[in-house]
Amino acid sequence: MILSQIERYWTGRAEGYSEVNRHELATGQDRVWYREIARHLPRRKDLKILDVGTGPGFFAILLAREGYEVTAVDYTEAMLDQARKNAGAMAEKIRFLRMDAQHLDFPDHTFDVVISRNLTWNLEQPEVAYGEWMRVLKEGGQLLNFDANWYHHLFDEEKRRAYEQDRRAVEALSLDDHYTCTDIDAMEDIARKVPMSRTMRPAWDLEMLRAFRAKLVRADERVWERVWDPEEKVNYASTPMFLVSAVKG
Repeated sequence: MILSQIERYWTGRAEGYSEVNRHELATGQDRVWYREIARHLPRRKDLKILDVGTGPGFFAILLAREGYEVTAVDYTEAMLDQARKNAGAMAEKIRFLRMDAQHLDFPDHTFDVVISRNLTWNLEQPEVAYGEWMRVLKEGGQLLNFDANWYHHLFDEEKRRAYEQDRRAVEALSLDDHYTCTDIDAMEDIARKVPMSRTMRPAWDLEMLRAFRAKLVRADERVWERVWDPEEKVNYASTPMFLVSAVKG
């Protein structure tokens, strides 16, 4: 198991990743993201929402501000500390819990919505995670998973060339490089060990969710155009974010 290695990495990244979330909250990207999420939510405010892999709390904060009952889980305690700090006065309205996304400690049929961002690719057993997320959803509940083929370039030469072109474009425009500003060797070591780095998505996700008898299983491969800011679009041009959505039942 590499869960402890993943936890160590994200513990070290907690402060830096939190800065990214604070930037999103301060620059209006939170409103951009909420508009996108709201398109998929049932039109009522009494929703119980689970934010899986909350990290520094971005989704949990913007959803709690809208009046939803939010539970946010992450395996890394340092991330949860950052999330509570970023939430400020909203922290008392969010239930923060340390929990493995692959083994949720909730009863069946607990939540109306399960949402996640940039998590599935980083899991050792993503198929188990999907099973858990569907388990804790109520009948008719909505799953929203935003992710990308992060680090697929480690296993595909064409993707590698495109990734390197992204790095040159970032440098030419004098932007912050969202890859090289991290401990890239440590992250790539993890990425080589987790299964999703080798798997072309979202086709895999759609197949997996259909195996769990989900309905209205869909992939939106252009969601990145609506939710990323200009700097993200340059940094990740070869790795566009997608949205996988499904309904339980």
